Amino acid sequence: MRDAFAPVLKQSLSDKLAQRIRSMIQKGDYKQGDRLPPIMEMARRFGVGHPTIREALKKLETMGFVEIRHGSGVYVTRSEEVLVLATPDYAGTVTKKLLLDLIGTRMPLEMRSVAEAVKNATLEDLVEMRRLLTTAGQNLDNDPVLNQVNMAFHRAIARASGNTVLVQLLDVLHELFAEEQRLILGIFGSRQRDHKEHLAILAALEKRDEALGVKLMQKHLAGVSDAIERWDPEHHPVG
Repeated sequence: MRDAFAPVLKQSLSDKLAQRIRSMIQKGDYKQGDRLPPIMEMARRFGVGHPTIREALKKLETMGFVEIRHGSGVYVTRSEEVLVLATPDYAGTVTKKLLLDLIGTRMPLEMRSVAEAVKNATLEDLVEMRRLLTTAGQNLDNDPVLNQVNMAFHRAIARASGNTVLVQLLDVLHELFAEEQRLILGIFGSRQRDHKEHLAILAALEKRDEALGVKLMQKHLAGVSDAIERWDPEHHPVG
């Protein structure tokens, strides 16, 4: 463990540092759900500055290996190798069609995600989903936090499914279209309705009711799609 924290060469910076941390996770030094050491401690052990640590952790978050929970720490979210990865430099034009295509693509994937999570979710998975939705309920007037937590809830369902390909495909969609997801929250409008629908999906998961869970996820995303269909970007832009 001590050797794993040996200082990295300065020319390597965040890329090699991200590789080192990822290697530690994959070797089992840190397992799913574990919290990584604080940034100050990692900076000292690796012999780099705080910004380099933060940049490396953001790379790992984009790859789905860790989740950065502000005010709490950095947690390992998976240890298996990444099969598919979003291109971080993507910068497409946001259009109504793109948003509808995004929701249309998410719908069958997320319905399958719920169906498999009903069968495979552990008690720890369900407790984590409840924690996320509790945080969401406390931040209905804080869009940046709310959007991040809502996406984390959908990710948690996918991870609980146990389907490696499915979780990584959804991760790519969430990361690739992060800004579009934020805009969708603004278009949908009712944070309370969105939150209640998430709570209902979680309740179905807790009851192990596959048919209900799938139905509620389909209804939830269909409602989002309907809101986008009604959206007039010229007269009601979302910033």
